[in-house]
Amino acid sequence: MPVEIREVSNLRDLRKFVLFPYQLYRNNPYWVPLLISDELNTLRRDRNPAFEYCEARYWLAYQQGKIVGRIAGILNRSHIQKWQQPYLRFSWFDFIDDPQVSKALLETVEAWAKELGLSAVHGPIGFTDLDREGMLVEGFEEMGTLSTFYNYPYYPQHMQQHGYTKDTDWVEYELSLPTEPNADIARLAEIVLRRNKLHVLQARSKKDLLPYAPQIFDLLNKAYENLYGVVPLTQRQMQSYTKEYFSFIEPDLVPVIVDENDKVVAFGITMPSLTRALQKARGHLWPFGFLHLMGALRKNDRADLYLVAIDPAYQGKGLNAVLMDQVQHAFIRRGFTKAESNPELETNTRVQAQWKHFDHRQHKRRRCFIKTL
Repeated sequence: MPVEIREVSNLRDLRKFVLFPYQLYRNNPYWVPLLISDELNTLRRDRNPAFEYCEARYWLAYQQGKIVGRIAGILNRSHIQKWQQPYLRFSWFDFIDDPQVSKALLETVEAWAKELGLSAVHGPIGFTDLDREGMLVEGFEEMGTLSTFYNYPYYPQHMQQHGYTKDTDWVEYELSLPTEPNADIARLAEIVLRRNKLHVLQARSKKDLLPYAPQIFDLLNKAYENLYGVVPLTQRQMQSYTKEYFSFIEPDLVPVIVDENDKVVAFGITMPSLTRALQKARGHLWPFGFLHLMGALRKNDRADLYLVAIDPAYQGKGLNAVLMDQVQHAFIRRGFTKAESNPELETNTRVQAQWKHFDHRQHKRRRCFIKTL
């Protein structure tokens, strides 16, 4: 059946672009829909600060007048400059199980890359490292999370069929949480703090934590600078993320370690799982989505681990134990029994070494594909 590709040129079409997965994944128990308003804000040039150094185009695929696929192409100039890789990114890639559809969408992005004089296309990878990235290649019958894409098993098959190969993988773990704190971790945490003249920030409210937001994002830039595809966040992006996310976080789930001068040297960001709440909300904050989200924040048995960052000057000195000790006490107080690690590069053995303290299983894997033009 012929495939027609149409570029998104207005907000009405952009909304169709955002809503397509609701059709594709209707009744799928593992897919987690994001809030429609958040998706629109991320993709809009007038709302997302990443457009200071990015350019993006979006396309929809049609068959007989019906939408059957979507894809975003992203030109990230900061990536090209930092990594010296003239690549074009693709993301927000969804399609029915028809190789003609996936091929037409990928070839559209590839054609743009050639027009720009670029040498390769890779993805799924978003504007920044804080966007969802990676195509699921293992764990299709595992529950998704707020920070990850879900896709059907036929997706990676199509990628291989169209000449794409593995560039890097991320792995994910499910952790079974203890009902009592690990005494060994607690003792090590105490020694590490004393030896390095550090202490844990005692933030009792979001108001106490907010003044440290700029330092947290500065440290994120420093600690993540050598990870795959990472480009530094700008000041506007830091302000935007602070406004967007700090209203949801709970201080006891965000341990922050500071030195004698009150400088942030490590932090971890965790949250109660919003998976079930987002599935119930079906992309809408109002009128009931807000209630589902607030309910998940107050009462939950699952947690999501989002970000951990340690100043390079303190890496290898045991600060992971301090963060884990703080988090395990908070998780036990809240009655969490399971936690999702969310994606971590398969080569990041330091992070994966932490999970030896828990009953854990590696249950998902996602991939960034690449094709040389």
